Amino acid sequence: MRALIVDDEAPARAKVRRMLEAAPDVEIIGEASTGREAVAAIKRTSPDLVFLDIQMPGIDGFGVVDAVDRDGGPYIVFVTADDSKALRAFEVGAVDYLLKPFTPERFSQVLERARERLAKPAPAEVATATERAPLKRLLVSHNGRALFLTVDRIDRIEAERNYAVIHVGRDAYRLRATIGSIAARLDPAQFLRVNRSTLVRLDAVREMQEWSHGDYRVVMHDGAELIWSRRYRAAAEREFGLGG
Repeated sequence: MRALIVDDEAPARAKVRRMLEAAPDVEIIGEASTGREAVAAIKRTSPDLVFLDIQMPGIDGFGVVDAVDRDGGPYIVFVTADDSKALRAFEVGAVDYLLKPFTPERFSQVLERARERLAKPAPAEVATATERAPLKRLLVSHNGRALFLTVDRIDRIEAERNYAVIHVGRDAYRLRATIGSIAARLDPAQFLRVNRSTLVRLDAVREMQEWSHGDYRVVMHDGAELIWSRRYRAAAEREFGLGG
C-alpha cells in the first residue's frame, strides 16, 4: 500500500510514520503539513491510503476530501483529537477514524481494515456494478444520529450538492455520496435513475405520463412529481427494456 501522511504537527506525522515503517507492505510516498499540500500531493502521487488530520489551518481534512476525486480516489483514515467529528468522517467515506492519542494496537487494527478494503480481486473476479450484490441498506444521518435504512423503504433519492437526500414518506435522510455511486450499487430491478439528479424506487411510482420532447412526468405515491428525461429513458430502454 502506498500511504500519504497529512498533519500540520510534525510530531504527529512522525508518530504515524514510525508505525507505518513497521509494516512491510506499506510504502510511505510523502507527507503534507497543510490541506493545500495534501490536495496537491494526492493528485500528484495517487496514494492508496491517506492518514489525514481533520483540524488544520486553511483547508481542513474535510476540505481535502471535497477537493479530490472520490470515485477511485484514496481511502481515508482521519486522525484527530476531536471525537465529535466521527459521524461526518464516515459520511465522507473514511475507512476508519483514529482518535489521538492512539495506541500501536489501535493503529494496527486500522491498518488491517485498510488492507481489507484495498485488497484488489484478480481480473477474472472483477464484477461489474450490476453483478455485485445490490445494497440492502444505507448508513444515513438524521437529526445528528446515524442509522441503517433498508432500501425497500426508500421512495426516491435526490442529489443535493455533495449529499444525497433519501426520501422515505415524509422523512428525509442525508448521505454524503454521489447519485452515481449509489445507483451503481442498487438493484436495477428496484430502482430507476430518471434524470441526472434523481433515483426512484419503482414500487413507489404511481404512474408515468407523457410530457414533452420525449420526457415523461413521474408521479410518486407520496405526491411528488419528477421528470424522467429523454436521455435516461432511452438508456433504460436500451439496458433494461423499460419505457417505450
